[in-house]
Amino acid sequence: MLRLLLLQVLASCLWLGHSEVVKSFETSCPHFFFREIPPNEALEPQKPAWICQRYKNQYYFATLYDRKMRIPVYSAYIYQPGPGKRPNTWLVEPQLIGPSYPKTMEKEWTLLNRYNVSLEKISQSQAILQDYKNLTGLNRGHLNPNGHHDDYSSRMATFTLTNIVPQDEKLNGGAWNNYEQQTMIRRTQGCKTTYVVVGAVPGNNYIAKGRVNKPSHLWSAACCVVDNNYIKAWAVIAENDKNQVELLTLGELEDTLTELYGRGQVSLFDSDCPRE
Repeated sequence: MLRLLLLQVLASCLWLGHSEVVKSFETSCPHFFFREIPPNEALEPQKPAWICQRYKNQYYFATLYDRKMRIPVYSAYIYQPGPGKRPNTWLVEPQLIGPSYPKTMEKEWTLLNRYNVSLEKISQSQAILQDYKNLTGLNRGHLNPNGHHDDYSSRMATFTLTNIVPQDEKLNGGAWNNYEQQTMIRRTQGCKTTYVVVGAVPGNNYIAKGRVNKPSHLWSAACCVVDNNYIKAWAVIAENDKNQVELLTLGELEDTLTELYGRGQVSLFDSDCPRE
């Protein structure tokens, strides 16, 4: 009996160590969340996929993905900005196709040519490059931005289409970019560790002939650990057709998202993160 139990534990550990699309963040890549507590179930879509975003055999962030809308619900990461070059290669998530495919993000080309996967098969579970071509007034908006990471591999990991939404072009290059690059620098002064969750609220419009949802809102929340006795938080939200960002408390954002999602009270961080 003990031998069987040990084998089951070993099998479980092996699975957790090598999986990409996982059963839960708590057991697979919890360290991207404050106190290792991910957002609650109020954000979960009808067809969720929990992805520990893996590139070159290392986890860089976590994404709850909506297979039906073909956009991420949110991406969670630790804020570690630094200088570096912006990648220009886009990747997809093989394990959204099925568990037998590679456990790290890959180029579409690699799946098509090395693994003989058809583009149609890739596109059934996620957005593909073709979906984001010939857009008007929109572009590929990162939830987890490459500029919040300090080396090339971690920046490259953000260039997966499972971390991308159709974002208003002016917002992406304007007020949202100002928040990512300027407000975050000011707000994180004195922070030892800053946990971030960035999300997108599904909207009523689509791109790519109805394949990929265009979010109605983008939002971001941060929980910053200054020291053992002091934790601070802040949040923002933006409508995805206006070039403006509204600064909120964490509690205000959670209440707003509770109304927008309509699935119960939203909680983005462990209760130790201040809501006021």
